[in-house]
Amino acid sequence: MTVQRTSVRAVVVPLRHPIIAAIGRYEHWPLVLVDVEMADGVVGSSYIAPYRAKSLPVVTGVIRDLLDGLPGRDVAPGDAFSSALKSLNVVGVSGLTTIAVSAVDMAVWDALAKTAGLPLAQLLGGSVGPVRAYNSNGLWRHEVSTLASEAEMLINEGGFTAVKMRLGNPHLRDDLAAIDAVRQGIGDEVDLMVDFNQALGAGDAIRRCHELDERGLYWFEEPIAYDDVRGYAQLAQQIRTPLQAGENFYGARDLLNFLDRGAVHYAMVDLMRIGGVTGWLRTAGVAAAAGVQLSSHLYPEFAAHLLRVTPTAHWLEWVDWAYPILADPVLPEAGMVTASDQPGAGLVWDERAVQKYTIHI
Repeated sequence: MTVQRTSVRAVVVPLRHPIIAAIGRYEHWPLVLVDVEMADGVVGSSYIAPYRAKSLPVVTGVIRDLLDGLPGRDVAPGDAFSSALKSLNVVGVSGLTTIAVSAVDMAVWDALAKTAGLPLAQLLGGSVGPVRAYNSNGLWRHEVSTLASEAEMLINEGGFTAVKMRLGNPHLRDDLAAIDAVRQGIGDEVDLMVDFNQALGAGDAIRRCHELDERGLYWFEEPIAYDDVRGYAQLAQQIRTPLQAGENFYGARDLLNFLDRGAVHYAMVDLMRIGGVTGWLRTAGVAAAAGVQLSSHLYPEFAAHLLRVTPTAHWLEWVDWAYPILADPVLPEAGMVTASDQPGAGLVWDERAVQKYTIHI
């Protein structure tokens, strides 16, 4: 596992369905692609999605800073993770620091699995197999008249039994109309998760969630600011629909803080923020000890492996946002996603597409 060379590239790809939520509107999706080539020719790959294209120069700069220190060194994922955090702790260990560490960590784990000739799930002691998934590719906050047909399409495209929609409109009537439209498209037997994308204040969230408690929704995701632990604890005591949070957790300690306050019923982790594979494994241990079911946020290629070794594995969030630059993407079947059985995580770049969408920074 001696590193020979590294590279980091930025692309901006089109989205099949525009993202329209409280966090903004996105027609295109920025990605940072990381490759770590070992002395034996094995290349470990990963990608992260920093949301805003304007953030690409800053994000890639921090990643390059970490990668520049790797050539000529023998690396192991755990050691590389710890040394990377220590090298950047003077500027903090959350935010961009963890994002950069995550990108490098995933690439190193991918290289290790390829060197061992094993799929990542098997390297971690598990097996490759189906993981329950929900379709999160659409149902954003847009014109209600299109939601029913869109919901039906999302269910049918991969045989899904669960979908996620976004709420948090200014008025309750608009949220209710959106739910009714989606139910018209999917029926009553399909599980329906809802994500507020932090759209509400704490008081309004208590009111709104009470008003929606009778709608048979699977979970309420991030109704308020992601770091308002006190607000989530108050909300968790007053509603019946389970609360989901965690995509904005930066490491296992963030989850522990929520659990200590009784502020979450379900949890999810985002590989870019949680610390890559290493951060996921550490957080999965905390969730397992607490008996909290753990889902993934984005990055289905890696998540399909990691959920197979997560004791309280719950749902995989399926999105196809990186598919334009992947040569062999994982595809859902009968509401399940099965990781690649090839060595590593299964990421293979479509280099022609990468060149087409490359942003030079």
